[in-house]
Formats: sequence, structure tokens, C-alpha cells
Amino acid sequence: MPSYRLDLAYDGTGFRGYARQDGQRTVQGELEDALGILLGVAPLTAVAGRTDAGVHAHGQVVSFDTDGELDGPQLARSLNGILGPEIAVSKVARVEDGFSARFWATYRRYRYQLSQAESVDPLARNQVWNVGRRLDVAGMRAVAAAIVGEHDFSAFCRSVEGKSNVRRVEETWWDEGDDLLTFWIGANAFCHQMVRSLVGFAYDVGRGFTAVDSISEIIESGDRSRVVTVAPPHGLTLWEVGY
Repeated sequence: MPSYRLDLAYDGTGFRGYARQDGQRTVQGELEDALGILLGVAPLTAVAGRTDAGVHAHGQVVSFDTDGELDGPQLARSLNGILGPEIAVSKVARVEDGFSARFWATYRRYRYQLSQAESVDPLARNQVWNVGRRLDVAGMRAVAAAIVGEHDFSAFCRSVEGKSNVRRVEETWWDEGDDLLTFWIGANAFCHQMVRSLVGFAYDVGRGFTAVDSISEIIESGDRSRVVTVAPPHGLTLWEVGY
């Protein structure tokens, strides 16, 4: 059966996350319903990263199988006519049979935006966490450097029984521009709330609440209760997925 890759972006503000949930408006629900209208039958889809409620995506990837050949550009235009403006499909293309957006992905990159400005920018309120104070950016960068490599991130994740929280972080850095701080992180995969917990921990270091040199001990402890702050979802964007 032919496999297709669908690349999309979305503003997660109005959704209860990506994954379909009964009685809730989700990105997967809207996308599969639109595919069902256009294809006659809604296909089963796989996604590269199941974002939480309020989290955005710039480079999300979805895959599905369907009978027959599809006109990818036409399908993308038709989907945008139904889903826009909150969801935008940039491309639909035939790929190797059996392609899975989830299982074939080799890395994901996320971006988190945080503002030190005293006042909230109303135009950025749905994409930037405004903390309203100056932070120790050097300490936050030290946290970012310490998490590179393969670790058990149980202290920074909402664990699922029977599943490992070992992840390999390939890259991390903080960009600084005027009041805006932007955290970038790339890894082979992420566990639930991992990025938001890491940002929350870095924020606690940046405001002097937590010592920067405690990061290694907390990772080794695997104790979720030692990570006090989880950054809110609206500052987070799934930026890119690699294959």
C-alpha cells in the first residue's frame, strides 16, 4: 500500500494537544477528519512527536498509507482550505512504502522562547513565556551544556511504567537577543514534558533558586520531585524532525 509523508505546522493554542481525544479538539482529530472528507475514508496516521496542549509545531511530520496514487500538491491545497489558518500543510509526498513518521525519525529539535521583559508583549503572548525578570544566562547555558549526551531523564519526565526515559541529547544552546532568550535542543527522542522541565530547571538556576552544579546529581537521582518548575506549554515549538 502506498505511503505518504505530510509536513505541517500549527498554532497549538486552540488545541488539547496533537493526539486525538474523545470530546476534545486536537490537531490529529482535525487532520484525520479533513483527510476523511477528501479521501473518502480517514487513514490511520503516525506522527513524529505528540505535542501537548498549547504546544506549537513548525516542522511536524505525519505519515499514512492509502489505496491508490494521490496528487500530493492538490491534497495539500485542499487540506489547507479546510484546516487553515491554525494548521498549515506545506507538503504531501509519496515516500517509501512502510515509512513511519514516528519510528523512522532519527532526531527531533525543539525551540523554547522566554522573555525577560517587564511587560508582556500581547502579540507574542501565545508563543513566549514572559518571566518579567533578568536571569543569569551563563548559568542557564551551563545547564544546557551539562545535559548533552545520553542520560536517564526520569527526573525531568512524566514517566510511563515499563518505558525507559533514557534519551541521547545531541545539541543544546541558548540564543540571547535583547529581552528574548531562545532555548534550542535536539535529541534522538524526548519523553513527556522533558523539554519544559529542562527549561523550568534552567529558569530556576537563572533566577538563583537552584544551584547550577546540582544538575548532574538530579539527573543521577531520577527523582521527579526534585524538579520544581515546569515551563508553560505555549513557549514550546516542535521545530524540526530529521530522517
